[in-house]
Amino acid sequence: MTRERRLSLMKMLPGLAVSAFFIWWTYVRVGPSGKRGFDAASFRGLHIEAPAWIVGVLIFGVAGYSMRCYRSWAMLKSRGAKFSVCARVFMTSLAANNVLPLRIGDVMRIFNYASDVNATPSIVLSTVILEKLLDVFALAVLFVTTMQFGVGVSAHVKTVAEIGLGISIAGLLVMVFGARTLQAPLEKLFARTANEKLKKVEHWIMLALDCIRQIGVAGTLMLVVYSAVAWVCECLMYVSIAKAIGLTSAAVGPWQATAEANLSFLIPSSPGGIGPFELACKDAMMRAGASPAVSAIYGLLVHVWLIAGITAVGGAMFLMHRVRMARRRSLLEEIETLPVELP
Repeated sequence: MTRERRLSLMKMLPGLAVSAFFIWWTYVRVGPSGKRGFDAASFRGLHIEAPAWIVGVLIFGVAGYSMRCYRSWAMLKSRGAKFSVCARVFMTSLAANNVLPLRIGDVMRIFNYASDVNATPSIVLSTVILEKLLDVFALAVLFVTTMQFGVGVSAHVKTVAEIGLGISIAGLLVMVFGARTLQAPLEKLFARTANEKLKKVEHWIMLALDCIRQIGVAGTLMLVVYSAVAWVCECLMYVSIAKAIGLTSAAVGPWQATAEANLSFLIPSSPGGIGPFELACKDAMMRAGASPAVSAIYGLLVHVWLIAGITAVGGAMFLMHRVRMARRRSLLEEIETLPVELP
């Protein structure tokens, strides 16, 4: 292992510390009620009250991630990429992100699998950046919309949410319809700085705008639709889990938990977003009227399901592809060949 790779692995330590803090805060800390976040009695009393909703968990889970795979293919189909290949690469990267540090799944998707989708690493990077922007936008809209219906949300917070929703929509419209126009002004703006990090940010923004320009307005708007459908399916999966265990809350609870928990991935932490995800779920469900103890367990159950399911599916696709292609290099050997920096 090279010195650069060892230093990269050392960078995961702060993320582990962040996860440890959030786990302590969510499950170990003694709250104002005098009880810890994790209540053993509530956990022992948990059982499946509505087994039929498990079917909903499976259906909406498969539908949501299938739509995200389709979105990935829609961004690369002009390169002649096959849907099955895009789905395999996408799910493999998610599985790797769940078990490996430093978002290595995304890095492998950009470098190791770019040739699989008939593209260069820079082109794949542009699609990954656009994909993240679409997800953040969809989740931000979901979050500020559900804030309007949350229990105990002040009028001031609702006003801020409305302003945030307006800004998000305006930003998306500018990005979709003004991709070609924005490139020149942004290049002039970034030309005023010699900061290397800002130059890298400029490069990534330009890649995303160029990707939008090539896809076109109609194609980009369809990507927004695909993103919305994918996250609605995700919300319905959260609803199904809550219904299956008999969790009592306002109807908006699981929807807001979806937005808040997935936005928590923006917080640097350990692989899989362990810690921030659970706290975000608990916070959203408590705001919707669920008890603190059951809300904490709900966050844990959802996260375990997602990590286990995605890792199993993505790992199976990865292994089947390796067997079919008779590859001899191990996963760790593939990771060793990854460059230190993104293109």
